[in-house]
Amino acid sequence: MLADDVKNSIQLAYRQLLESRELTPRYGQRLMIAEIAKCLSVLAADGDGDPPVCVVEAGTGTGKTLAYLLAVLPLAKALDYKVVIATATIALQEQVIQKDIPEVLAGSDLTFSFALAKGRGRYLCLSKLDALLRGNDSMQAMMDLYGEDLAEADGGDPALYERMLDELSAGKWQGDRDEWQQPISDADWKPLTVDNGQCMGPKCSNFRNCCFYQARDSMDKADCIVSNHDLVLADLALGGGVILPDPAKCIYIFDEAHHLPFKSNNHFSSFTRIKSTEIWLERCESMLPRLHKDKFIQSKQQASLQKLIGVTREELNNAWTVLEQILASEDNIDRYENRVQHAFKLGVAPKEVQSLASNLAKHFARITSSFQHINDDLKQQMEPDNAAATRQLAEQWFPLIGSHANRAESNHELWLSFAATDPQGKAPCARWLSLDERDNFREISLSSSPVLAAENLQQHLWQRCAAAVLTSATLSSLGNFDMLKMRAGLPEHTHYLSIPSPFDFATAASLVVPRLNCDPSDGEKHTEIIIKAIPELLGKKPAALMLFSSRRQMLDVMQGLPREWLDLVLCQDDYQKSQLLKYHRQRIDKGEGSLIFGLSSFAEGVDLPGKYCTHVLIAKIPFAVPNDPIEMTLSEWIEQQGMNAFMTLAVPDAAFRLVQASGRLLRSEKDRGQITLFDERIINRRYGKTILESMPPYRREIFQLDLASGSMD
Repeated sequence: MLADDVKNSIQLAYRQLLESRELTPRYGQRLMIAEIAKCLSVLAADGDGDPPVCVVEAGTGTGKTLAYLLAVLPLAKALDYKVVIATATIALQEQVIQKDIPEVLAGSDLTFSFALAKGRGRYLCLSKLDALLRGNDSMQAMMDLYGEDLAEADGGDPALYERMLDELSAGKWQGDRDEWQQPISDADWKPLTVDNGQCMGPKCSNFRNCCFYQARDSMDKADCIVSNHDLVLADLALGGGVILPDPAKCIYIFDEAHHLPFKSNNHFSSFTRIKSTEIWLERCESMLPRLHKDKFIQSKQQASLQKLIGVTREELNNAWTVLEQILASEDNIDRYENRVQHAFKLGVAPKEVQSLASNLAKHFARITSSFQHINDDLKQQMEPDNAAATRQLAEQWFPLIGSHANRAESNHELWLSFAATDPQGKAPCARWLSLDERDNFREISLSSSPVLAAENLQQHLWQRCAAAVLTSATLSSLGNFDMLKMRAGLPEHTHYLSIPSPFDFATAASLVVPRLNCDPSDGEKHTEIIIKAIPELLGKKPAALMLFSSRRQMLDVMQGLPREWLDLVLCQDDYQKSQLLKYHRQRIDKGEGSLIFGLSSFAEGVDLPGKYCTHVLIAKIPFAVPNDPIEMTLSEWIEQQGMNAFMTLAVPDAAFRLVQASGRLLRSEKDRGQITLFDERIINRRYGKTILESMPPYRREIFQLDLASGSMD
């Protein structure tokens, strides 16, 4: 049970916030606060029970950010836990840190400190800046010769770096990329950063003034840390408590939690390119004599590592031959949107590939170990009792060797996965090959990824955290949370709650399914119908969003539209998302028409309230791309378990995506508009009717619009 003082603190803060902002209480918001607080109240009891996990689907308009802040922060502070809020997008992260938390502090008696947590890559490395500003020194020459990416040698703007040094020296900037006066290009920023393996930590001569560690110090003192899914997953993979506080002392809040399983899969995946790796190994070989000359490796070490690298390159050549033969078989390859790939059935590579992978995994394990030993020796050379020249040279070498160690370890993980046999009864890893042919250059890539995040999240998160809250506007599918349970591996004791949106869907919006007499599988005819329908449905000054499942169809529709309509289209391929939305709003504000063409990434995270979007058009039920190797492998495994993969995976996933896509229309209680779905399968297929029933209760207009005959009556 919650202590009375914590209960009172939550209730008082809610009343104060409503009064200060002149808001009326929302039933859904109050319910969300109560349910989260109740679920997490077990933390106040003595004992070592399972960490509580609370899943709250809070429909648009609930006010979920305020709800979870009020429900969790008073309890966490009373019990001396840290609160880690993890978002999936920068936009929401900025909203929480710049708007939501300040409003809670300003409008209530709650007191807590907060900080923004970012990865090392968002902060400038002072040692890198020093090296770049020194110009043609020995370190720059080494990076030009032996750097991981050949493009690095061309990157960088010296004038920009001088301005950065001036701002740092004057205390006007703390080395945060996002706080610089204007956007910094990747080409200019990349030479300024290091990753975990390249950072010297306390050994660095610039450690006391380090931008990253200063930001981390302020974070360690905060009650509430606003982060992102990727940074949380990176910390957990390192064992927890490395970047963020100890998981056992953290209550995690995952906003936009539907992304978490897929982010986890990406985080625990591995990847390599054959030819690029060979080129990198050649550069490593050419680096060793210089390393020996600077007395950081002995002759015996140099000879041993050169021999090992040579053997590894030979083995990569053998692998190329075998993999090329697999990709050359017309029966085995899959061509989709200019990609050539081959996914191994159930993720099982052929014996010949497994044997090669086993050898390469051993080689890369030894290469990784060799570079790590060299870096350990470099750390010793950085000790204060060594000569200044030796320390400086060791500092120059350290990030470069660390970079090579990381790349070798990445290759080791990939080949280890390809050599492995997945445990019986558990979901396998997806393993696949890709062929890239351009400008007379051929490259073969290998990828491996878990198909379910369940095991990784169970091991690293659900069993180790103090507590967790997962929330989003859409978490269930077909009226249940089965899909989320399976993909995220949520524990049996997880508490689930679905709070409907307060919107009056039937009054605010109509769901129109026109008669087409055409299945979307007939791509040419389906595209023609959409091309003819757009001008008639939208009028001369649209404020609309058109969502496609296929880039090919999106481009075909664009090419088929009349010229005057093309001038109204803003296509996601032509602009960054934020810039495109800005242009769209500007057009509407000027009284002009604007129509956004987007793919799946525009089916969420697009907030165009009121006049900015009065019509959402959806080309077809958004089934996942059938050629995705991860989903293909998962489907094969589901079938092997005796289940129907289409009904178990594809239909619930499509229903989830369709709810998200249609949700772009109503962003506030005052919004009004129409959703048009160009897909009769939602009516005339049994699975379609299941999907239709899972959608919000929009006013339905089924086949009242006849596009098959050209009639718009």
